[in-house]
Amino acid sequence: MQVLDARDGQILRLLQEDSRISNADLAEKVGMSASALWRRVRTLEETGVIERYGAVVNAPAMGLGFHAIVHVHLTRHDPEKLAEFIRAVELSPLVQECYATTGQSDYHLRVLAPDLEAYNRFLEDFLFRLPAVASAQTNVVLRTIKRDCPVVP
Repeated sequence: MQVLDARDGQILRLLQEDSRISNADLAEKVGMSASALWRRVRTLEETGVIERYGAVVNAPAMGLGFHAIVHVHLTRHDPEKLAEFIRAVELSPLVQECYATTGQSDYHLRVLAPDLEAYNRFLEDFLFRLPAVASAQTNVVLRTIKRDCPVVP
């Protein structure tokens, strides 16, 4: 684990707000020379603190208006069936995120679909056909309160 200082935190916050900020503008905002800033950012990338850069996409603007959190219960934790479940979830374009957790559910999926009908097809034709899946409970997202928050040290 890399020890981060306040300046690293400032750099990370600014890059998470706008990953397209120029090196010169970022250097000016954190009070460093462009070359020193470039070395810092490079170190953050090389040590894995910065995993990647990307864009935040508006799902409803792309026609993905149905958003759900799905709590999945497995039948048993057979390693082969579990590996099949994980592979299938990784390949599904509707599954945006998947977390293995403690508690009542084994996995939590964040799913985006065009509409309720498409989501129902996802359940019937995909999720419930996976041998490891015993049941699933859906919570429909009514409104997003907070998302894509910067990770700060």
